Amino acid sequence: MKMFVVFLILVHVSQHVSAVYDMYEGDQFVLLHCVFPPVELDTVMWSRSDLSPFTVHQRQQEGDELKNQNQLYSGRTSMKPDALDTGDLSLNLTGLTLSDSGTYTCSVRVFGFQQRVTDVQLQVKERFPSWAKALLVLLVLLLVAVGLLVHFRHYFMSGYQVDVDSGVESVQLPCKTTVRLPVDAKVEWTNSRDNKVHVYQNGSDQPGQQFYRYKGRTEMKRNPLKTGDLSLTLKYPTDEEKGACSCTVFSREGNVLMRKVVMLQVKVPQVDVDSGVESVQLPCKTTVHLPEDVKVEWRWSFFTNKVHVYENGSDQPGQQFFLYKGRTEMKRDLLKTGDLSLTLKYPTDRDRRTFTCSVYSREGNVLMKKDVKLQVKDCQVEVEEGVGSVQLPFRTTGDLPEDTRVWWRDSNNRTVHKYQNGCDQLEEQDKFYRDRTEMKDDLLKSGDFSLTLTCPTVRDTETYVCVTTTTNIWRMKTVMLKVKIRSQDKDETVDIRNRSRSTDPTPLMAEQSV
Repeated sequence: MKMFVVFLILVHVSQHVSAVYDMYEGDQFVLLHCVFPPVELDTVMWSRSDLSPFTVHQRQQEGDELKNQNQLYSGRTSMKPDALDTGDLSLNLTGLTLSDSGTYTCSVRVFGFQQRVTDVQLQVKERFPSWAKALLVLLVLLLVAVGLLVHFRHYFMSGYQVDVDSGVESVQLPCKTTVRLPVDAKVEWTNSRDNKVHVYQNGSDQPGQQFYRYKGRTEMKRNPLKTGDLSLTLKYPTDEEKGACSCTVFSREGNVLMRKVVMLQVKVPQVDVDSGVESVQLPCKTTVHLPEDVKVEWRWSFFTNKVHVYENGSDQPGQQFFLYKGRTEMKRDLLKTGDLSLTLKYPTDRDRRTFTCSVYSREGNVLMKKDVKLQVKDCQVEVEEGVGSVQLPFRTTGDLPEDTRVWWRDSNNRTVHKYQNGCDQLEEQDKFYRDRTEMKDDLLKSGDFSLTLTCPTVRDTETYVCVTTTTNIWRMKTVMLKVKIRSQDKDETVDIRNRSRSTDPTPLMAEQSV
């Protein structure tokens, strides 16, 4: 049976990026780096969440798939022909312009679901000509005018940025105009993916046209067309809603009368843990009184995968995504105390992401939302050549069923060790690791899938991945092993090199005569 192994090497997302590229308008090209362990990838996609369509470049096993590519990048993007085979998913972007500035997301589809790998930020700056320095003198004359504009910025600015913390009750996205608008105009707020956040038409809100994630969470002021205040109040903003929000006014005939853009930035608290800890707590507390019939739901941000569900006074494991079966726990009397924090057992690099805690009323209205970002540090093991053995650690929940399969592989897709049907499957082991690996006897009961590798050498410096699967449970961990040359061997090597460079041949001759 063919097994798809998912290698996950995630980086900072949301407010954090793995790299920032500073370029200038007119530069011939830039290479945006993205590296992923070489596995059988279905698709790799580069995207920008502030564009619509958001696809920058997409590569499948059959080749480039550019039918949904944003026209801004037509003919300007490319990837290596063997990108999916080598794991080098870097994107080459040519003919840089100011509009190329933004955050680029590299994501892959493997093992049946989409996974963000890394975010990189590209800043394309306008070249500053020498003659422009003289214009600085004019800035002094503009200071008074700027002071007046600050007060009326919502009326005159076509773009504005709002920063809030995740978990706040609401945020206002400002949009004001002094232009007299017709009473039959239509006001439409949309997000960076062109989903409708709020629609006002025919003198009232139109919730039926709203994207489902904004149901019951938006509000505009009374008589917005009369007052010119088209500002939108968004309740419980989350990380997935950050980016450009557009306020557009259409005439009855569908013509655009005005448009303003508001950039929403949502700051997300981050929890940092070391790989291998027994558990980590994702904090979420509220002082709001919660009724007994509410539903509390933890899930991945940007995805529908449910991490933990509490409803009707108890946990609902049947609704849980299979990666988290038996690994999550919430406190008792959580609705009384308002402590909705989630305990996640044995976090690994697979859990390095942003989680959203949502509270829904019995009618399905959102009562609260908060994001928490979990950063799990890479598991790194370092030893010197000559040690008898080294252990690659992996612990998870115990008392697993007998049909559990445990599979250790290296970055070259070689089988390091395999356990199935209650015993080791040594016939499937790659010859490089033959007679050099060992796992514990009671691994299914204890949940300790650590692998012992004997006689490690420099050639064993690798990235190792362990995947554990059952009928409805899935676990995974990545361990990076570095085997160094012994300090004594280094000293001997340096000593030999120094003697070989000596201009006095006597020491060498003396050695030969012995």
